[in-house]
Amino acid sequence: MGLDTYLRLQKRMGLMIGIRILVIPIIAIAALLGFAGLALGQEKISASPARMEDRINALSHFGATPKGGVSRVAFSNADLEGRAYITELMQSAHLEVRIDAAGNILGRRSGREDGLPPILFGSHIDSVPGGGNYDGDVGVIGAIEVIELLNENNIETRHPLEVVSFTDEEGGLSGSRAMVGKLSKEALEVVSHSGMTIGEGIRHVGGDPDRLDLALKNPGDLAAFIELHIEQGAILYEEDIDIGVVEGIVGIRWWDVLIDGMANHAGTTPMNRRQDAMVTASKLVLSINRIANELEGRQVATVGRIQAFPGAPNVIPGRVAMSLEIRDLDAEKMQRVFDLIEDEAIRIANAGSTRIHFEELDVASPPAPTNHVMRDIIASAANQIGLTYRRMPSGAGHDAQDLALIAPTGMIFVPSVGGISHSPEEFTSAKDMANGANVLLHTVLAVDSGALDVSSDP
Repeated sequence: MGLDTYLRLQKRMGLMIGIRILVIPIIAIAALLGFAGLALGQEKISASPARMEDRINALSHFGATPKGGVSRVAFSNADLEGRAYITELMQSAHLEVRIDAAGNILGRRSGREDGLPPILFGSHIDSVPGGGNYDGDVGVIGAIEVIELLNENNIETRHPLEVVSFTDEEGGLSGSRAMVGKLSKEALEVVSHSGMTIGEGIRHVGGDPDRLDLALKNPGDLAAFIELHIEQGAILYEEDIDIGVVEGIVGIRWWDVLIDGMANHAGTTPMNRRQDAMVTASKLVLSINRIANELEGRQVATVGRIQAFPGAPNVIPGRVAMSLEIRDLDAEKMQRVFDLIEDEAIRIANAGSTRIHFEELDVASPPAPTNHVMRDIIASAANQIGLTYRRMPSGAGHDAQDLALIAPTGMIFVPSVGGISHSPEEFTSAKDMANGANVLLHTVLAVDSGALDVSSDP
């Protein structure tokens, strides 16, 4: 009955779109989800918390550390073992598995109209050194769970579906960057945590760094991309909210900051005659914090590295080198924060008879808003199955920020206990993982039923 109802839904929605019934987009999305949700409700389809937790625990053995986390860095032996496990799960779910030229693992489930662009969903399984068991993993295990549920309930989609486990997310989004044509030859020469260059690592896991063009996806090649992920922050956990509807991945800009004063003897130079670069740097750090706090919005500005030269206890610092990072969803807001910091730096430098120089590094990633219709689909999916949600930005980078360049992209967050991530203490409950997989399932079915077509993309 689930399949018959679903097919009738698809036929009905195709007719609605074909005759161009005028509807308010969000109401149309809710209606689509309502029809699909009715079929799912009758079948009582729901992700298995136990199955997801068992698979997360099994994956955690590959690269396990004594503290309970993992060091499954990309291209390592632990990564190869984890990839083999994920491949086995995909094959057991009757997916047709392949490794693309970038080393991404892709598992395909055919659709009834197999020539349609596929709906892609997934995340990554590589970790930072000394990381945890949920960052990225939940998105891959959740994607496979969706396929299991479709198989168990004999639901055939119109679109083909593809589950992805991206290569080397933690080392610089290598797999997703390659998929959108952004992985440069220079990046392939960067040495990864494994000790191999990224190019060597891609070859090691079965890709071909000389033919990255074969991994390339162009606009229109994908119907949508959806990524389920732990929040990596404490907002959902502290506010007891089930689902985060991600509005976008923040942009990031970095600067090297040099403060020049005059090195001099610490014992013989009077306080009122000093050109102390460290004092200037300290005032600048406090001003950066104040500016980021005083502006309305969710921008952040951070000084994460600082070093004084010559670095002797009995010498007034003549130079200080430090970092500046600014993040926000709005590129203009990021520039405004920097402009205010730069103006304040001039005032501080003049007052201390020092000089401040900012050099922006060529590592910027622009803000990546998610598709506005996808946000509504995810929100409606959460509401349809009785879960609370809030719209929020992602302060961390994700593969979704690359896929947003070529396809309608959405992200689903589930809570991280205590907001802890990239740590052995990282934890997301089985219930929360299953909630995320359920929202992912409803989102995939809504996209498959035409929900993205009810409103034009900006």
